Formats: sequence, C-alpha cells, structure tokens
Amino acid sequence: MSSPAPVAVLVHGGFHGGWCWARVAAPLRAAGWRVYTPTLTGLAERAPSLTPAVGLATHVQDIVDLLRAENLHNVVLCGHSAAGPVITGAADRLPAQIAALLYLDASLPQAGESMLDFMGDSQGVPALFRAQAAEFGDGWRVPAGLPFDAAGFGVSDAADAAWVNGQLTAHPLAAFADPLVLTGAWETIPRRSYIRCEQFQIAHGEPLIGRLERDPRWHTERWDTGHSPQITAPARVVAAILALQPAPADPAVKNPRATPATSPLAAAPVSRREPSPPRFARAAWRAGRGAKSGAGNGLLHRLMC
Repeated sequence: MSSPAPVAVLVHGGFHGGWCWARVAAPLRAAGWRVYTPTLTGLAERAPSLTPAVGLATHVQDIVDLLRAENLHNVVLCGHSAAGPVITGAADRLPAQIAALLYLDASLPQAGESMLDFMGDSQGVPALFRAQAAEFGDGWRVPAGLPFDAAGFGVSDAADAAWVNGQLTAHPLAAFADPLVLTGAWETIPRRSYIRCEQFQIAHGEPLIGRLERDPRWHTERWDTGHSPQITAPARVVAAILALQPAPADPAVKNPRATPATSPLAAAPVSRREPSPPRFARAAWRAGRGAKSGAGNGLLHRLMC
C-alpha cells in the first residue's frame, strides 16, 4: 500500500489571504503534496465576515477547524509574518497532528504576549497599527494600503505589486493585539524551523533569529529576500517545505527530541548589506516625529511625507 501524500497547510500573514501562496502551492501539488491555503476569517474573499469580534483566537480556531475537518496528520504547518502566533496557537491545540512548524519571517510571541508585544515599540510599529485603526478603521480594523502595501512587504516587481495591492484587505486589530494563549504543548512538535528574510529590517528580526540560532531545538536560515518570499522567491519556500517532509518511518516524527531536518538551502550565501527599514517602520517613525512637532492632522499624510 502506498504511503499517504504529505500535507502542507500554509497560513498567510496580515492583510493577505490564501491567494498569496499560489506560486508555492502549485509546485508542491505537482510534487504530490496535499496543500491547503486557508484564508483567515475577515480577510480577502472572507472580508465580509470581518467584525469587531474577530481576533487572534478566531484565526487560531480557523486552523484548528481545518485540521480537524480534513482529518490532517503529519502536517507541515507554515505561517508567514503575522501568522506566526496563529500556527503556534493551532499547533498547541493539536500537537499530535503536526510534524513540523515553519515560520516564514514570522512573529513568535510567547504565552501571554500579543504580536504587538513581541514587536516592541522601538520603531513605533504597534502604535502605528493602533493609530491607523483609530483614524481609518473605526478603532478595530487596520486598513490595507499605504504603508501596508506591496512595497511595505518587499514586493518590488511592478506586475507583482499591482497584483498584491489589488488583493490586500483590512486586518482586525485584535488579531495583532490579543495575547497568545498557550499550554506549551506546541513545544513537543519535533521539527521547528525559522526563516529570517533579511531585507525586511524590522527591529525584532535580529534578536529573534539570534536567539533561535543558539537553540538546538530550532533549525534556522537567513535569506537575502524581502518579507514575502512566497511571492518573490517561491522556489526557495517550496524547497524549505520539501525539506521538512515527514516519512512514515521518520524517527523525528516519533521522537520529539530529534534534531530538525537540515534544509539544502541552509548553506546558501547571505548578503550582509544593510537594507532600509520596511516602509511602515519608517512611516511609524515619521508619524512620531510629526506628532512631536505638531505638524499635520491626518496620520496617513504624515506617514507618506
């Protein structure tokens, strides 16, 4: 009897939807994988379901419901950006169904922290999220668009940028601001990988990857890409997922203390050039400067100066 097809569940980050994984999902399916690219409640084609009640727990439940409804096991669960706490929360609920976790330049708050807590305030980004929601989102949703646009997410190709900007939708502030509830069960998952996209110069990026590089329970890689490699470098994301494919007799699946698999991309050279901070980090700093000087009343105009 043939082995069951490997399974990948790919979870999008803030303002995105399942659409952003198209260039990753197709090659994985061609390689024989079952691939799920759910859109979280209130985003993309599910935008009509966005209400003030939608928060982090809603999005965690989205993934838990998918795993249960489809009876998925030995899953490679991948989260991009703001989906970090979403996949951690789902894995904590159903650890026996997850073979590997892959964090793609994602937030990694600890129990009781929100994504905004994790990011810290050194670049003013949490305050920017809240200010955008207050001024343009009735206090509870963060609108897509400048500075949370394709350029802000590291997509520079004109055609790709037009595609991305045409798809982005508002994100619930609570999903960023709610604390992550964990029991610690997710830490029993045998393989955990983190990919840092170094062109996205966010304040928490280097401290996080530095900490994980010192932790033998984690496999880490540094890529010279922008924040959205599932769009700009999909072949690398595909390779990273393939490297985590669990086999029926894979001892890592049975032994939570097994060493994470090594991706063939781990030794790839990485440029150490200093990129510019992401657009929304620069915007947050400018907004703070404008507020201190009393210049301007419209936040968006201050952000884009």
